[in-house]
Amino acid sequence: MTEERNNPSNNKEIFCTLGPASLNVPVIKRLEEIGVSLFRINLSHTQISDLPKIISFIQSTSMVPVCLDSEGAQIRTGLLKENTVELKEHRTIKIVKETIIGDENRFNLSPKEAFDQLLPGDILTIDFNSVLLQVVDISPNEINMRVLTGGIIGKNKAVTVNRNIVLPPLTEKDEQALAIGRDFNIRHVALSFAHKAEDVYQIRKHILPETFLMSKIECSEGLANLDEIIVASDAILVDRGDLSREEPIEKIPYLQKEIIRKTKMAKKKAYVATNLLESMISAPQPTRAEVNDIYNTLADGVDGLVLAGESAIGKYPVACATMVKKMIHEFSNPPKTGQNVFSTEIHSTLVEPHGGYLVQQIATSAEQLAANSLKKIPVKHTDLMDCEQIAFGTYSPLRGFMDRKELASTLEYYQLLNGVVWTLPIILQIPEEKIRKYGIRIGETVALCNDAGEIHSTLQISDIYNVDLEKTAKQFFGTDDINHPGVAKFFNDGKTCVGGKVSLVKRSSSQWHHYELTPSESRHIFQKKGWSKVVGFHTRNVAHRAHEFIQLSALEQTGADGIYLNPVIGPKKNGDWMTGPILESYQKMLELGVYPQDKAILGSFSTYSRYAGPREAVFTALARKNMGCSHFIIGRDHTGVGNYYQPEDNKNLFARLGNIGVTPVFFDMVGYHQEEAIYKRSTEETALNHISGTTARETLRSDKLLPDWYMRIEIQEMIKKRIKAGEKVFYES
Repeated sequence: MTEERNNPSNNKEIFCTLGPASLNVPVIKRLEEIGVSLFRINLSHTQISDLPKIISFIQSTSMVPVCLDSEGAQIRTGLLKENTVELKEHRTIKIVKETIIGDENRFNLSPKEAFDQLLPGDILTIDFNSVLLQVVDISPNEINMRVLTGGIIGKNKAVTVNRNIVLPPLTEKDEQALAIGRDFNIRHVALSFAHKAEDVYQIRKHILPETFLMSKIECSEGLANLDEIIVASDAILVDRGDLSREEPIEKIPYLQKEIIRKTKMAKKKAYVATNLLESMISAPQPTRAEVNDIYNTLADGVDGLVLAGESAIGKYPVACATMVKKMIHEFSNPPKTGQNVFSTEIHSTLVEPHGGYLVQQIATSAEQLAANSLKKIPVKHTDLMDCEQIAFGTYSPLRGFMDRKELASTLEYYQLLNGVVWTLPIILQIPEEKIRKYGIRIGETVALCNDAGEIHSTLQISDIYNVDLEKTAKQFFGTDDINHPGVAKFFNDGKTCVGGKVSLVKRSSSQWHHYELTPSESRHIFQKKGWSKVVGFHTRNVAHRAHEFIQLSALEQTGADGIYLNPVIGPKKNGDWMTGPILESYQKMLELGVYPQDKAILGSFSTYSRYAGPREAVFTALARKNMGCSHFIIGRDHTGVGNYYQPEDNKNLFARLGNIGVTPVFFDMVGYHQEEAIYKRSTEETALNHISGTTARETLRSDKLLPDWYMRIEIQEMIKKRIKAGEKVFYES
């Protein structure tokens, strides 16, 4: 077992049953991305008339092979007037031979061969011991039965008899389905309720010669003939659910181990199905018993695990497959010799942080105490914001402010000295006179503080250097025009820069801390929600309809598990929105249910806009990558200002840089089509109404309402309320 577990070539497989919850493009695509190796169609719950279009849909959507799972030799309840009916204890009910729509008094069993084999005294169990019936007497067309244990039954539910009932290995529907499968070149088939080797040989007559055939062991006779079934099959699938109808449930763990052991001895593949993550049909997280069961099943030597109801009808099909993948990883990667066996390191299915690791540079208690004896250097609030983001890993792999070589590499080659892509200068500009005043020297560690003298961070100074402001501005912003707000700030802050490693001593005070999620916190939340594919959204505006359209379109287009609404809340230019209205607008969007349930999280990014166009567009994507986002929305004028950047500049830079580990989701101009009453992407042929920030500000300031297509009324009322209360809603110098 140890040899198998530690064999890197032993790839455990995940099979997913597709059904109402998962037969759609986004879920199928996500399951394929996660690494599901087979999509199962359960013929017991599929109409034969629907089968061709279902197979065609799956094959046109994904490269993952399709497996047809037969109905097999199983007695089932017939159709019912309602989805379920209740059978009252001690009452008498009838099983009728003719085909009817059943109710609480009379219903069918299928196949009809079962009706003719029942005898007085037989005991029938319906659907995992929930209902118990006994045959009283039999006539040619009806069987009277008494209800020993009442309960709810549903249509097409499994029925077990307390003795062997001989049924053909394939139903008429199975034979029709396998013929359809041949037409669609289906190469994977599962035989349900394999009783003996002859059943396996029978089904092989109906499938393509090269088909991989799994025989399901789910009845006592199948156990009795296990050895011959293994020889006749390509693989064995242990269906613990149906097996527990005929065998005592307390024996199932032992039987599972024995079936797998015998199968592996014969050098055949073994799989296990049923109740792997049953609780996740309705809950986003599994129980401890379930994950323990999966781990032990993997330890038994199984080659793969099969999700059934969890992925077919459950609320969280993608999360279920993700959990199984995580369990397989955990099992396949035990601690190495010398490693801490009790390590709390978690395997993440999220995108890897930029550069391969998440920087964490928070001062220890001793370092915080020692900072009090350091030389205090007051710096700008925006510099302290950068310190926080460096320390929390938002700027990973940066560990501090850039020295002259790192800055030159970033400006010239769009990468750090170690070759990792990086586009935006992260520099600390300190006036020359302040350098002289405080006697700042290379090699010393200083405390960076705010205007009130409170220590915020420490800086280990590695370089002090001057830059050519005009030349650097042209590389940084693409212009040295003083009217550009980023250039104006850059010039104003001066030519002298200080580089060095940063450690955070104390966060800046903020009324928005509950929204200011660090990368480790956002990743923790995504993991807890079962997300692995996350699309990030950056904005400095309140929520409006155009952005709403872009966000929902990106969710659908990418098939992401969720969207991370991540507005910038630092200082901005005149006329931009203040933080309060921005965050409240998105909180209202969440409360209004604008986004699909469990598919949106609001967090803020405490930074400031440089308005550096394409360089900053890539930077904002990399920062969200560090937060756990695999995809990132890039708008037409993302992080730009005025007419300094062309619409294609962002796309061109992303294309030049290649794969940076986060996928850009580009949107050109979008607008509202009045006649169709919908938002659309702009084209030359389409006349659309577009949103204007100036119009929005002027309208709301004058206590008027914008059209609903512009901005939701609830958000407009919130903004007007703030204005009437005398609050500052827009930045003004």
